[in-house]
Amino acid sequence: MNPVLTIPNFAPVLPEIILAAGALVLVLFGAIRGERSGEGMNFIALALLAVAFVAVLMLPGERVETMSGSFVIDGFAKFMKMLTLLASAGGVILSMDYMRREGISRFEYPILIVLSTLGMMMVISANDLIALYLGLELLSLASYVIAAFDRDNVRSTEAGLKYFVLGSLSSGMLLYGASLVYGFTGNVSFPAIAGILQGQVGVGAIVGVVFVAAGIAFKISAVPFHMWTPDVYEGSPTPVTAFFAAAPKMAGMAMATRVFIDAFPNIVGQWQQIIVFISIASMALGSFAAIGQRNIKRLMAYSSIGNVGYALIGLATGTVEGVQGVIVYMAIYLAMTLGSFAVILGLRRGKVMYENVEDLSGLARTHPVLAFCLAMMMFSLAGIPPLAGFFAKFAVFNAAINANLVALAIIGVVTSVVGAYYYLRIVKVMYFDEPGAAYDSMPIGVKFVLAVSSIFVVLFGIVPAPLVSAAGAAARSLF
Repeated sequence: MNPVLTIPNFAPVLPEIILAAGALVLVLFGAIRGERSGEGMNFIALALLAVAFVAVLMLPGERVETMSGSFVIDGFAKFMKMLTLLASAGGVILSMDYMRREGISRFEYPILIVLSTLGMMMVISANDLIALYLGLELLSLASYVIAAFDRDNVRSTEAGLKYFVLGSLSSGMLLYGASLVYGFTGNVSFPAIAGILQGQVGVGAIVGVVFVAAGIAFKISAVPFHMWTPDVYEGSPTPVTAFFAAAPKMAGMAMATRVFIDAFPNIVGQWQQIIVFISIASMALGSFAAIGQRNIKRLMAYSSIGNVGYALIGLATGTVEGVQGVIVYMAIYLAMTLGSFAVILGLRRGKVMYENVEDLSGLARTHPVLAFCLAMMMFSLAGIPPLAGFFAKFAVFNAAINANLVALAIIGVVTSVVGAYYYLRIVKVMYFDEPGAAYDSMPIGVKFVLAVSSIFVVLFGIVPAPLVSAAGAAARSLF
């Protein structure tokens, strides 16, 4: 009897197909046009991301598996993919003027952004360990290159090399953990692993989970696998830093949530201890280590480490409410991060970019609107009501309390108070220090990103229901 050929359902993979085909077209267009294609490629990449965003919106809300069960679409994947595409689009918009002024506007950059985004979307929908690793490597390889994109700058090439070496180590740890999980369960599929790992499991499987957690922690720059973050953030071109702080964080938190909730739902007691430790360590280091920083990009690196720690509070609960808190937190974090980096990109006089906290001195008198927007971002990151950042932290703290993780919530509140110091110090420098010379006018694209981010940060406190309800629906689809 002849075997029946089964053709997989390609409809759930349509956004990824669009990005993959679009990347090939961009490569061809860039090869034909050469360096003359630099500006046009950015707009084509933005159009690709927009088309992929529409394709994601059209995907079904209910759970659908395809590619022999290795790829899954549900409400959670849809929501996180939309956030990732918005973050990538923001990264492209922020880079346009900067790359041109710095003389590094090459056609490869938007292609690498598109390929990196493709890897992120694959990671978000990965339903087995092999698909997860393939998507993660596609994301990582493109990221290593764009970190060192300013190849004539020593700091940029050093950042790319550090990211590559440490990223390779983390990929090896993740792969080793995945091989142990496969060895002790006999499966790579998340649902199959979940069915096998129940109750008391062997030490080997637990060690595998630990190594998987270590690999994931590196990708989201959580302590103790954060060591690459400050150097890479400082050394990379500023738009690349903005991209790293936004898009991969969305995919990384989605990956962590998918792996632990889908693959290990019956051993929450075992992996919860790991997540709680990583969360506390990230919050503490992000709050205390940033106090002495003078470079804004390094400060934002430690801020991102701390914010990952807060988001992990929601994951540590292992509940629907906790996952909802993670989604809300990451959506708000995206707006705050892009807005903050838009202001950092505005600190330019001629060909000189300024990156130190002292360079913000008196900004409120020379650029009052810019200073006001950055002050809002800092207040929001500090968790001061009624801005969006307060509601983000409230969502994960409330979920932790309801899951009887009261100590974790208290530690989160304490570290928030400590972290508020360096955010408020920036506001003090802008409003109370003596001003320097005025900066150049911001490019229209940077102004657009800053305006959208600022409006979201303010309006969420007034109208939180749409995002909260959508995040709740996405979280419930995962359970």
